[in-house]
Amino acid sequence: MKLLLTWVLHATALMALAHLYSGVEVTGFGAAMAAALVMGIFNLIVRPALVVLTLPVTFFTLGLFLFVINAFMFWAAAGLLEGFWVRGFGSALLGSLIYSAFGVLIDAALERLFPPQIL
Repeated sequence: MKLLLTWVLHATALMALAHLYSGVEVTGFGAAMAAALVMGIFNLIVRPALVVLTLPVTFFTLGLFLFVINAFMFWAAAGLLEGFWVRGFGSALLGSLIYSAFGVLIDAALERLFPPQIL
């Protein structure tokens, strides 16, 4: 239940992002659902590998390179999907920052609704 609700809320956040920021476009809620799913899969599988591979650069930039990795994941998802567009890498950087802020708010709200259970 929580996973499905998280997916729907992240898709809603992507729709809100498209309305707030002109650098990101989403044609409809179905495209937003697909984009949220692809970005979730990328963040689960591809992002950890990229973080490990770019660890020296991340270390020397004091962690700021992680923003570039997030923007790349956002931009790559837009490149794979119809109905989800990002105008360029700068738009992907700003869009990923706003989308991440929405994600933090969603996770905090869901943590209050579904507190962790101690076994």
